[in-house]
Amino acid sequence: MKRVLYLISVILSATIFTACSHNTVYSEFIPIPSGEWGENALQHFDFTVMDKEAGYDILLYIRHTERYPYQNMWLFVRGNPLHYSDTIEFYLADDRGRWLGDKHHGFIEMPVLLESDYHFPDTGKYYFAVQHGMRDSLLRGVTDVGIEIKRNGKE
Repeated sequence: MKRVLYLISVILSATIFTACSHNTVYSEFIPIPSGEWGENALQHFDFTVMDKEAGYDILLYIRHTERYPYQNMWLFVRGNPLHYSDTIEFYLADDRGRWLGDKHHGFIEMPVLLESDYHFPDTGKYYFAVQHGMRDSLLRGVTDVGIEIKRNGKE
């Protein structure tokens, strides 16, 4: 029942947030089944760029529960904007074990800035694929992975 209520609140929040944010051109969250992210499970995001002149901020989101066993997370991010590939590390908790990010309904949402003022080389279809880079073959406590692309308004 809690999971159903959480999914409803996430859908409503995403709808309201997207409707209120005129600069958001793409936003998608992919649920992780049973909150256990397999080491070979790619989260794939497809989107279309309509304006190559604009600068975009690209944010990656991790939603997790307190079951997540580590302070940090490593991710492998690949995409087709000029063969984009990056390995990133970020922190989900501080040195005292307090969770960072926004907490709501027993979940913690942590945004990570992938790119600031990124200019896509052309209009058209693009993608990002995200895979965890932790040593665990099954990473517990991760509930969703998301990407948000916003026109940054620096033009």
